[in-house]
Amino acid sequence: MAIRYDRPVSSAARISRLLGAFSLVLALAVLVAHRFGGLATPYLVLLLFTAAGFALLAALLAAVGLRSLWMTGAEGGLAALAALIYTAFPLGIGAFAAERYMTLPDIYDVSTDPISAPDWLSTPKADQIWLKRNLVTPEDREKQLAAYPELTGRRYEGALDRVLEAVRKVAKQSGFTIVRSTGTTEPDRDPEDGPAQPAAGDEAVADAPGIIPVPTPRPYDDDVAKLIRGANGVMLQATNRTLILGLRFDILIRLREEAETTFVDIRVASRYGQHDLGFSAAIAGDYLKALDAELLGLAGG
Repeated sequence: MAIRYDRPVSSAARISRLLGAFSLVLALAVLVAHRFGGLATPYLVLLLFTAAGFALLAALLAAVGLRSLWMTGAEGGLAALAALIYTAFPLGIGAFAAERYMTLPDIYDVSTDPISAPDWLSTPKADQIWLKRNLVTPEDREKQLAAYPELTGRRYEGALDRVLEAVRKVAKQSGFTIVRSTGTTEPDRDPEDGPAQPAAGDEAVADAPGIIPVPTPRPYDDDVAKLIRGANGVMLQATNRTLILGLRFDILIRLREEAETTFVDIRVASRYGQHDLGFSAAIAGDYLKALDAELLGLAGG
């Protein structure tokens, strides 16, 4: 008479496979809905938290199933392995976010000029829903300086219009969409303000030069001079979205002409939440590196 052995079945392994598949589908669905649909970022964060929670539970049940396989030979090893594969993606996103949240400062706005950050041309507005957000404080700027000391403005040995052309080109290459701008490289002038034509018979006046050079003093650094130099500049406000997660960011680029150089500052802020997970500094740093490459040879100290 043949002896038949009945292997026990691990229910934990089978449940882990179902939960793992659900977490993967949920994570992918909300990412697609946020990137290409109208899902708001606060709901994206909430649903990704949910997907990561289910994935963590599935991974724990898969571990129980593998232990049962090792100890009693229970069926369910393939189901547990499948669960671990399914949970890799949502758990990876959760681990990435948790690592950045714990190691980087809880700020959402960075600027290459932390003392006098450029003001938004149009203040970004977004419904935070359940996410909490505080106003930017000097303490936040100090956190930025400590976390990203390399994030500084750029000075280029070139005219403002030359640098502005490169700024716009690199912004387009970086995926920025410019939504508003102010300032000009040339002051506006009424056509009636042009040089007066000499009257007939005024040969002496006709022989005079059309433009009389006026000597100007050397640059100085009081408040009036800063105001005058600050007026001769350009500001561009743009928006951007990250490639995979589709997170929205607002960008402000300020160009100021100082003597024979042009100084470029950039400000980047995430649209939602108090913590940007370091994305704002990464966007600003990548843009400045690309601008340096575009204006190679013009960068100054």
